[in-house]
Amino acid sequence: MKPDKEAPDFANKETKIASIKVQDFNSTEINLMEEYKGKPLLIIIYNNQCLGCTGRAIPFAYQCQQKFETLQVIGIHSNFSKNRTTEEDVKSIFTINKLPFPIYLDEEHKVYDLFQSEGTPQWLLITADGHLSRSIFGSQEGSQNRLMYALEELLA
Repeated sequence: MKPDKEAPDFANKETKIASIKVQDFNSTEINLMEEYKGKPLLIIIYNNQCLGCTGRAIPFAYQCQQKFETLQVIGIHSNFSKNRTTEEDVKSIFTINKLPFPIYLDEEHKVYDLFQSEGTPQWLLITADGHLSRSIFGSQEGSQNRLMYALEELLA
């Protein structure tokens, strides 16, 4: 897919992310850049049907949340079907009936498209001042190592 000419150039480290619009489970629009302003963010764009996401990436995201006190981990479930995602759908992948970190919905995969995701999971590491530091695809060990190094560098 070719990048949209109107899409921000996130490869340019000077480009500040103005908004990342998602929905909560009540279909209320939330701008993550306003909601979590001033915090470094680790965003995982994932899908419940992705076994790499649910088996490796979500547990890794939880470990990152526990390891780095100043980091805010956020999940974004990107939906690629016509069926609306419910809170019960999202919670069904967890062994307890509680979310390990905030999870929002990207019902028409607009966030996924905006960041030109390679697939799921796609990790976005955003600085406290709103710049995209890194975008990493994958859930396997190599991706997790690259992400951990980037987190340690950013949060040092």
